[in-house]
Amino acid sequence: MGAPTTPVKTPTRRQNPSKRLFNIVRSELWFSDGNVVIIAAAIAFKVHRGQLRRHSEVFDDLFSIPQPQDQDLYDGCPWIEVYDCPSDVLYFLRALYDGLYFKTPGADDFPAVAAVLRLSTKYIVETLRQRCMHRLELDWPLTLAGWEHREQLATDAFGHYTPRVSCPHPILVIDLALDLGLPSLLPSALYDLSRYGPSKIMTGAPAPALSFTPAEPPATPRKPATLSPTLLVTAFRGREAAQRYLSDFVIKELQGRTPAADCLYLEDDVPSRMCRESFYFIMLNVLRSVGGIACGRDADPLFTLVQAVDMLSRTDFSDGHRQCGLKLCHSCKVDFANCAARAREEVWTLLPSWFELDVTGWAEVKVEKTDRMVIG
Repeated sequence: MGAPTTPVKTPTRRQNPSKRLFNIVRSELWFSDGNVVIIAAAIAFKVHRGQLRRHSEVFDDLFSIPQPQDQDLYDGCPWIEVYDCPSDVLYFLRALYDGLYFKTPGADDFPAVAAVLRLSTKYIVETLRQRCMHRLELDWPLTLAGWEHREQLATDAFGHYTPRVSCPHPILVIDLALDLGLPSLLPSALYDLSRYGPSKIMTGAPAPALSFTPAEPPATPRKPATLSPTLLVTAFRGREAAQRYLSDFVIKELQGRTPAADCLYLEDDVPSRMCRESFYFIMLNVLRSVGGIACGRDADPLFTLVQAVDMLSRTDFSDGHRQCGLKLCHSCKVDFANCAARAREEVWTLLPSWFELDVTGWAEVKVEKTDRMVIG
């Protein structure tokens, strides 16, 4: 993955007394036997030099520089000023000491993952960086199989879809990916965002939680994270492309669909009438999804195509007298299920182009195809 796209300030070792040393707030990460103090925006962390040198190339280089005997001290230790958010520093230092573990992955992991990824990239702690990327790619995968697993985790036992419980708001991930130069996260994040209605996309996402509460609350509430005007246009264009794909699928694959070559009802008085009527019923339900009426899953062709295939095996439809399933023969069911599976793979391949992205290798990783949908 790429390095940060904007210049970053490296930590500095102070030689002269600073007035800010008289207004320092000690953080919860304060080891009595620590031998170096890290200061970020007047928040201090007393830690161990060896721990920093062992994991970070940047700190190892910094501490290898000889220092004068009369250097400025804080609590009996040399101190270093870093130009990072104190909340990020706390998450980062915790990870250096305790590791980065997630018992049950969820959206609440994101503030820690984002903070540790930012600083592990800046200070070159590759093991933590890889751990963060692995965690992010569970929510924002490169493959269709990974996306399906993510969607399953976001759906509870009662069929309720709650993606913001399992995954953070996509705008937060888009900001992080652009800040750190991680284009592989953008297609799935922008696709996730585009499934919202336009007003929700424009509203943005609540600011992520900090690792600690400041002693003095800010004068104004933290602003929500929003997209730039250019990215808003990109998200809306991708949303339009998704809806257009579904419309084209209806026209090409459902409207007047030709039955399978070995359709069971080809020899009936009206050849394949029951299969044709069933495809018409599926088409009407897909059109409801295109309009955003069904299930609240706006502009989501990957979901709509799964729902279309699910209709092949459902038995809760009504013919006006009783509940029943669609009267499709097995051959037509298999034929349509394979058609929908191919369409979903095509959608995944097209995501970068829908959002005007150039993601190296995206078309190649998608060939890790999911199993064909099984029809009972």
